[in-house]
Amino acid sequence: QVHLVESGGGSVQAGGSLRLSCAASGYTARNKNMAWFRQAPGKEREGVAAIYGGPGITFYPGSVKGRFTIALDNAKNTLSLQMNSLKPEDTAMYYCAATDRKYIGDPLQRSEYNYWGQGTQVTVSS
Repeated sequence: QVHLVESGGGSVQAGGSLRLSCAASGYTARNKNMAWFRQAPGKEREGVAAIYGGPGITFYPGSVKGRFTIALDNAKNTLSLQMNSLKPEDTAMYYCAATDRKYIGDPLQRSEYNYWGQGTQVTVSS
């Protein structure tokens, strides 16, 4: 059974940084496609970072590009998200996502992933 457990969320002031981690069990992250999503109250869940585990190609939407960095640690079977220059609009529940499929369409589309963590809250104050 696959379990994805996020950690590292918290409260920071605008301009600060946080590093989220996602520990995978029952799932080998090496060469897999994984992503981070976020969902703010009343809003749709949106992809904020994705990685093609094989070639290590990363994807970001314009709203976080240059501020967020996704990385896959194959040795630790862990996905991370380094978030810098945080803004109040980054406040949301952040979720780790994974799939067994080698080929996917839009890596920032939630329908591409079938495994999800329980989420970790990130709150950025102005």
